[in-house]
Amino acid sequence: MSLLSERLNELRGQATQEEPVTDTDIMEDECGEKKSQKKAKPALNITLLSPAEAECKEQIYKELLKVMDLSLIDSLEEKEARRQIREICAHLMSESDVPLSAITRERIVDQIENEIMGLGPLEPLLTDSTISDILVNGCNTVYVERFGKLEHCPVKFTSNTHLLNIIDRIVSSVGRHIDEASPMVDARLQDGSRVNVIIPPLALDGPQMSIRRFAVELLNMDNLVELGSVPAQVAPILKGIVKARLNILISGGTGSGKTTMLNILSGFIPEDERIVTIEDSAELQLQQPHVVRLETRPPNIENKGEVTQRELVKNSLRMRPDRIVLGEVRGGETLDMLQAMNTGHDGSLTTIHANSARDALGRVENMVSMTGINFPTKALRSQIASAIDVVLQVGRLEDGRRRLLSIQEVNGMEGDIITMSELFHFQRHGLDEDGNVLGDFKATGVVPYFHQTLAQKGIDLPLALFEPE
Repeated sequence: MSLLSERLNELRGQATQEEPVTDTDIMEDECGEKKSQKKAKPALNITLLSPAEAECKEQIYKELLKVMDLSLIDSLEEKEARRQIREICAHLMSESDVPLSAITRERIVDQIENEIMGLGPLEPLLTDSTISDILVNGCNTVYVERFGKLEHCPVKFTSNTHLLNIIDRIVSSVGRHIDEASPMVDARLQDGSRVNVIIPPLALDGPQMSIRRFAVELLNMDNLVELGSVPAQVAPILKGIVKARLNILISGGTGSGKTTMLNILSGFIPEDERIVTIEDSAELQLQQPHVVRLETRPPNIENKGEVTQRELVKNSLRMRPDRIVLGEVRGGETLDMLQAMNTGHDGSLTTIHANSARDALGRVENMVSMTGINFPTKALRSQIASAIDVVLQVGRLEDGRRRLLSIQEVNGMEGDIITMSELFHFQRHGLDEDGNVLGDFKATGVVPYFHQTLAQKGIDLPLALFEPE
């Protein structure tokens, strides 16, 4: 019997003296899910190796490195590389006469393959469609967000060095670089998921990585209505304001669904229009045939070559766009976006981080000041009021659900103040016994000025939609 087999049997003997740990136990203990919660949502589809199996995997992995030149992997097609890895692993296992079942062998080979060709322990999480965010807090702690709620996950890395190797694989694949001199980076996975990484010395407890999953299944307005995120009577209004080419600002906090709402509203843009999208990290999935996608570029190692959103917005104006869709305004590009909205580029859409519709306009004003250009307050606010027609406030409530919370129309100026009219708002009533937020989305009874604009463009919205129940 080989040394590997003897060590495996020794570990198995130790394991039998302890209380057996099943995948179900791991899910309940480490992910902290109660039985009632498991009934409410599917369990994480994660299979962990026992200590004996994990040691076997490490031994096979080391043997693989001796017989296979991993530097040549990049020269092979992915399918062929994966085939060779699996073939060599199977051969090494048969040679060592490891007493493992066929299912366990397959599981070990899968993990070794993920280690070499993928993102190691994160691969099972990236294939789970219920996960929207993956948060890695050092090598031993991983959280995921599912259905709007964070939960601890039993996935771990062997060490911080292991985690750094995975991070380096991610950032280098998109031409980025991370080290102590430049310890922060934004990147994107092959499937479009956004990645943010920060490492020591800035991160005190080891490398930190946040992955915002890219939506594989495209949502539409009907989906939001079914989920209760948007009331049925509001859906035709949102469709109408997009078709009528009103300028829309979507406001909300982190993870509140701003990009999802932007993506869905963009779906109402007619197919015969030329759309230019500008993003820091490409997330929008517009289905129209005539879309030009632009993405910013960070500086290189020598701190050169950066292309900002502001430069892309300026350039987009020379590209004959019918619509400009800006993923998020967060700096000096806000001024250029306002000027575009005020100079014939109607129907533009963008998002902003803010806690309310009124705060959103205040943030727009503050961001214009980042350009270093001093505008008289009244002149700047007048430009904002004439550029933005509608502000949509979205939010993620404590029950994890994302909702449209308010629709406000920007009316104009009264003195030095921008005036707004709230057309709809979400009125909370409390929480039920399961912690779900109770409330109704109600009309305020205000008929918007844009109702006449929509009618002039052949979009007929019944006044009853704006009447309170």
